[in-house]
Amino acid sequence: MKLGEPSLDQLRLFIAVADHGSFGGAAKAMGRAVSAVSYGIAQLEAQLALSLFDREGSRRPVLTQAGEGLLAEARAIADGADALLAKARSLHAGQEPSLTLVIDVMLPGDVAAHVLGEFRRMFPTCALTLRIEGLGAVASCLIEGGADLAIGGPVIGDQPTLERQAVGEVDLIPVAAPSHPLARRGVGPGESRRHLQLVLTDRSPLTEGREFSVLSPLTWRLGDLGAKHALLKEGLGWGNMPRGMVAGDLAAGTLVELDLPEKPGAQYRLSALWRRDTRLGPAASWLVDAFREGLAACPASSTAVTPAQAGA
Repeated sequence: MKLGEPSLDQLRLFIAVADHGSFGGAAKAMGRAVSAVSYGIAQLEAQLALSLFDREGSRRPVLTQAGEGLLAEARAIADGADALLAKARSLHAGQEPSLTLVIDVMLPGDVAAHVLGEFRRMFPTCALTLRIEGLGAVASCLIEGGADLAIGGPVIGDQPTLERQAVGEVDLIPVAAPSHPLARRGVGPGESRRHLQLVLTDRSPLTEGREFSVLSPLTWRLGDLGAKHALLKEGLGWGNMPRGMVAGDLAAGTLVELDLPEKPGAQYRLSALWRRDTRLGPAASWLVDAFREGLAACPASSTAVTPAQAGA
């Protein structure tokens, strides 16, 4: 048996009758005459050689077994067509069809989650690719052309090929396990240099040879902020961490904030970064504003981003 090819309009009529439970309800919702809806359904049934609605013994059309089986497929086709039209309208309006975003591992995780959730709602047709990196690796993604926008830290702000705009900052504090020798009161100047310091390292060449808040000559270089966190809790060394990421540990007593004479903690300034030879579109510009607002409202208990693949 050779079947016909239903039109998109016929499928929309089918969905409307199923959703509204009557030809009259579907007609009202779609701004059509009842006779037009009835004719469209009859044509669709002829194309498919199947009865989609049982019209006998009831004033309301009831889906047949075949109708129930085909309704999900009809919805998928209609939804796909709607998505195509929405993306076409977005392209006409200048919105990016896709966007690759790189965020610094220091960015509070709840801020990132909230902003990205809102982004999906605001820009449903923009295909977002997300990467989590650290230190110079954030800028490398932009310079090498693999990303459109980044939220990165201060160590990469001097790149001449990049434009930057400050969006906020994260408080870094020195911490260690309560059993660590530096956790006691009255630590003298220079004593931190005699103990192992856990340091987040940069796997990109952009900050090669540069040190950031490194006091001790005894270091373990880690590419994963989560691994650094775990080793600190085990008492294997001391190091700087985002205050929000260790807020729960400080409250529980599994980590303590160190009172070191050198005051190695710092404000880790975050900036939106993009290539100077590009122009931010509507979606990217919205992200810059949203991250600024999110960081401004960031509570002290925010946790840092958990990297699927640690960037630095």
